[in-house]
Amino acid sequence: MAQRVVLHTDIRKGTINRNIYGHFSEHLGRCIYEGIWVGEDSPIPNTKGIRNDVVEALKEIKVPVLRWPGGCFADEYHWKDGIGAREGRKRMINTHWGGTVENNHFGTHEFMELCAMLGCEPYINGNVGSGTVQEMSEWVEYLTFNGVSPMAELRTKNGREEAWAVKYFGVGNENWGCGGNMRPEYYADLYRQYQTYVRNYGDNRIHRIACGPNADDYHWMEVLMREATRFMDSITLHYYTVPGATWEQKGAATGFDTAEYFTTLEKALRMEELVTRHSVIMDKYDPEKRVGLIVDEWGTWYDVEPGTNPGFLYQQNSIRDALVAGLTLNIFHKHSDRVRMANIAQTINVLQAVILTEGEKMLLTPTYHVFNMYKVHQDAELLDLTLDSGSYSFDGKDIPEVSASASVTAEGVIHVSLCNLNHAAAAVLPLELRGLAGQAVDIAGTTLAGATIDAHNSFSEPEAVVPQPFTAFKLEGDTITVELPAMSVTVLKITPKA
Repeated sequence: MAQRVVLHTDIRKGTINRNIYGHFSEHLGRCIYEGIWVGEDSPIPNTKGIRNDVVEALKEIKVPVLRWPGGCFADEYHWKDGIGAREGRKRMINTHWGGTVENNHFGTHEFMELCAMLGCEPYINGNVGSGTVQEMSEWVEYLTFNGVSPMAELRTKNGREEAWAVKYFGVGNENWGCGGNMRPEYYADLYRQYQTYVRNYGDNRIHRIACGPNADDYHWMEVLMREATRFMDSITLHYYTVPGATWEQKGAATGFDTAEYFTTLEKALRMEELVTRHSVIMDKYDPEKRVGLIVDEWGTWYDVEPGTNPGFLYQQNSIRDALVAGLTLNIFHKHSDRVRMANIAQTINVLQAVILTEGEKMLLTPTYHVFNMYKVHQDAELLDLTLDSGSYSFDGKDIPEVSASASVTAEGVIHVSLCNLNHAAAAVLPLELRGLAGQAVDIAGTTLAGATIDAHNSFSEPEAVVPQPFTAFKLEGDTITVELPAMSVTVLKITPKA
């Protein structure tokens, strides 16, 4: 069967929530300290201690929502340690990540300042694993209450009289693992208890988020949906793409062979199965789809770069990661009726980062460029698309060669995102436009491709992999025939003429 795409430009299937393009910044390695926070006395240009170059880069990709402070760190974080005069804040050992000393200079006020700079929604993850109901309740009060209360008075004393607007609040993180090694039955009851005290103050309305399953733990999802659906607004899912056979040998971020390249993409495509099967369970208890599925940790996870602290999870980022990002975002688009948010792990210097820093230097990774190319899908309407993909075969295994998705903006501009996973060959793909009634169109494109399977940007070559104009297409009648480069992510812009 010849591969092709049929795009019904007049059939809309719901809004792609911009929060699918969310990010995650944990107190882990050099994500917060050095990556985001350098302090007001740093020679690195900053505003109130937050790096200017990083803020500008993140604003460019229109980060819609940022999750903080973890991750595993969230369930050992006590928020009162991170407020008040910085020189008086408690120091702590980050026992989860590298055993480093945290000086707590980046806390609630600094995070909310960062979100204001980025123009994004804060998503705060509360501590269930080692915290108390009172502690979580008081954090929400400190953040969002404008009346007379001890926490509002404390916030004012610390320099912020007006409450913040906080929409997203997670009640625990990975409580099946680092957040307490709980059984779902136990966590479901704890969730019901804790969320009761995550109160709405004034006009602020909190979207309560329950800790959902790890990967294919369908029992966890079943129990949480059965016991706590009416108490939650969303539930999380975590899934990492790990090419290696074990957590001890995950595979390298660069210098890998073709077999590992193929396996990585094969495992990334598993996100489709996970979202589909978890959605079936959610539909059983929530047929109206009121509760959102939030994939608030996803991305590639490899062995750390040689010579770096193994607890810092610092890894390079190649064209392979760009393809994982592109195909995963396409999957989220397809399931946008249920997937309301996703947060790639992590923003800077950790796992599948969009930015890497080294002292005063900063570089943008191939994954960053995918987010920049794909930002046109944020809050656009998903279009009906049928893809007949050829097979990408390696060592007796087959996966689809092409991943695709399309949307239309409020102004009527159509964007089609296309990933050619094949490392060795271009993909020639006819794209048939239906529903335009013969209306003429203008077409433009951008592509990101790599010369090798581990092509990446380094501080010596920060622009080795960058987007380029895409012109390898031909329009004949209602069909655009595109020739996608090997290992590439491409976005077409189709503008109907007036």
